[in-house]
Amino acid sequence: MLWACILLPQLALDAILRERDDADTPLVLIGGPVQRRVLQAVNPSATALGLRAGQTLTAARALADGFHCVEADDARIDQLQQLLAAWAYRYSAQVSLHYPRALLLEVGSSLQLFGPWPVFEARLREELTALGLRQRIVLATNPVAARMLANGHDGLALTDPQDTRAALARMPTARIGLPKEAAEAFARMGLHQLGQVLELPRDALARRFSAQVQLHLDQVLGLRTLGLGFYQPPDRFETRLELNFDVESHQALLFPLRRMLNDLAAFLAGRDCGVQRFCLYLEHAGGPDTQLQVGLLAAERDAAMLFELARGRLEPLRIPSPVRNVRLVADDLPPFVPQHQALFDPRAQQAQPWEQLRERLRARLGDEAVKGLRAEADHRPECAWLPAEQGAPGSLPAMPGSRPGWLLPQPQVLEASGHRLLGQAERIESGWWDGGDVRRDYYRIETREGLRGWAYHDLAQPGPLWLQGWFA
Repeated sequence: MLWACILLPQLALDAILRERDDADTPLVLIGGPVQRRVLQAVNPSATALGLRAGQTLTAARALADGFHCVEADDARIDQLQQLLAAWAYRYSAQVSLHYPRALLLEVGSSLQLFGPWPVFEARLREELTALGLRQRIVLATNPVAARMLANGHDGLALTDPQDTRAALARMPTARIGLPKEAAEAFARMGLHQLGQVLELPRDALARRFSAQVQLHLDQVLGLRTLGLGFYQPPDRFETRLELNFDVESHQALLFPLRRMLNDLAAFLAGRDCGVQRFCLYLEHAGGPDTQLQVGLLAAERDAAMLFELARGRLEPLRIPSPVRNVRLVADDLPPFVPQHQALFDPRAQQAQPWEQLRERLRARLGDEAVKGLRAEADHRPECAWLPAEQGAPGSLPAMPGSRPGWLLPQPQVLEASGHRLLGQAERIESGWWDGGDVRRDYYRIETREGLRGWAYHDLAQPGPLWLQGWFA
């Protein structure tokens, strides 16, 4: 088995930055008691001001000004870790959140599907960067070794147990996850690397240190297994963003909306499903939340498409009062069936598939503005087609080309000249049961311009030829 560890060293700060559209503004993450606030993390712009993690807030304010402070939020970090586990579940059935700020994935069985490790690793890094997260990734032969090696390496790939042991032997004893007391004791003994510790007799270590130390060393070396709890994807998706200020315009809501839908798409891909209905809640400073329902006719999971649909629903919405927070909930998560495409797609690259165009029209114009047609078992052309909901099955399949695709609202009289008849007449006598009795002889006609239509003689009232529709 091969295990990948994805370490997220700046997870708490990245959880804040990915929700903001002003990432270049100096920002610090603070924590600790009220009497002594401490900077836990700083972004690059704050670093340029001379700020660093570990400083007290008082010292930071004396050193620089113009930076924003954000309180560390454990709930936000937990929510992001769950999202990352859902994303990683796409690549491995064994995903663990055993260690904080890290993901463990068993990838040995995934390489045949996603390619050799360098290609797979590049894909993981690209998607994590798109999610707004900095990362360090290490591959090793057991999960504990992968996690400990990530403390000092990035991009290391070890597929042989002996190579893993050799790399571990060079790791500092202070960075292999030992209890602080044990690491300090090894340092006082002059044992600064794990390899030096492993050269000691086991019975001597057992007398000097607790059993927990020996157990951890055995797990690092793969001699004992670590009991891991594996992630199971939930049946619903919910996320909430706290905005930096009161928002009164639709434009200012687009950035958090895009981020939330990107997270939803990552969750759907990991769960191998789509979304057919989700709800966006705009939380106001006062009054009830504004609910925006987004429904689709078929399951989708493309982030760009979901964003376009949600934006189309959001822009016509009247916002009654400033928005403080935004929440997205998706409960309807049916299986996703990708659209089938030919190997050589004749569709132009800039053209849009009908399914996506249909959903965008519904989002812009409303659900009732886009209708379908269904064929009915009636020979009268004006009664053979009825409007229907998109996707509703018809009671009779229509043969392509047997009837015109465009029926006129009312038949029009054709002049005696300017057209010619094509073929024999088709007689239709029907409708006696509903009071709409017709007796007609239908002809295909062709005009001087080359247009082809459908016209009839009314046998009940002999007279001119009536044009009823055009063929495409």
